[in-house]
Amino acid sequence: MDPNVKHVLKVSLDVTRYEYYTLGTYKNDKYVPDKNMIDGWNGLRYDYGNFYASKSFFDPSKNRRILWGWANESSSTADDIKKGWAGIQLIPRTVLLDSSGKQLVQWPVEEVETLRGKKVELKNQKLVKGQRVEIKGITAAQADVDVTFSFDSLDKAEPFDPSWDRHDAQKLCGHKGSTVQGGLGPFGLLTLASKNLEEYTPVFFRVFKDQDKYLVLMCSDASRSTLRDGAGAYRPSFAGFVDVDLTEKKLSLRSLIDNSVVESFGARGKTCISSRVYPTLAVYNNAYLYAFNNGTQTVKIDSLNAWSMNRPLEMN
Repeated sequence: MDPNVKHVLKVSLDVTRYEYYTLGTYKNDKYVPDKNMIDGWNGLRYDYGNFYASKSFFDPSKNRRILWGWANESSSTADDIKKGWAGIQLIPRTVLLDSSGKQLVQWPVEEVETLRGKKVELKNQKLVKGQRVEIKGITAAQADVDVTFSFDSLDKAEPFDPSWDRHDAQKLCGHKGSTVQGGLGPFGLLTLASKNLEEYTPVFFRVFKDQDKYLVLMCSDASRSTLRDGAGAYRPSFAGFVDVDLTEKKLSLRSLIDNSVVESFGARGKTCISSRVYPTLAVYNNAYLYAFNNGTQTVKIDSLNAWSMNRPLEMN
């Protein structure tokens, strides 16, 4: 095998229901991970949320690798029995090697864009501390949202406490949720929100200063996603760090929202998080979508494009 060709070794661990991968090369028919790869539970993952048992295939017609993952239910077994099914396949993704060569990047396949309907836009919208802006004119329960945030300064990034576990982003997200005021962040989207915010699923960033570098935390927090009885329900604060250069002081986020699932892609697919949620109020035409900022540093929506998403054609 060509020693200059990168390969991916992926494992699906039943004990965690997460998928981990390493990048490497073959030497004398033996796979050798790159030196910077972490072999363990702190290693790279396809998705830092509800994503498991994925399969991939090569599409020669468009010269692309496509990944398709499974998201099981976060509700109770009794709910599964009542509705007669459990688990969904997520939107297929293209998979590419990042320009750094250190990780993969993923993005929804371009075909999903054929489902886009009515479009709304926002540009140059400032979000001061505590501000929330509703994204009106689309079906918020079934939407595709692509937004780029910018900020004038990194000076207000919160110092990263040495006592925090830098390998446990999920724990940090649970501790530093969307309502906990920070310096630079939390800012992002409130998806599947009810009118009075009894229910909402925030997808957001928070920037920390860690000695001579910055750490970007991305969260998809289901803890306030539903008013349903908590018995048997799993409402995690999924999270991952985003390896992104903040020289331009920008962060991008794309979220695909479809009633009981929110798939999010940070920094053009460097960090991906999928969440299963079960709102009772934020359903159909009673779901709302907001952009928000709960940090002391003002952030700006450089551009936000959002589409109502149509149902796919059913095939016999």
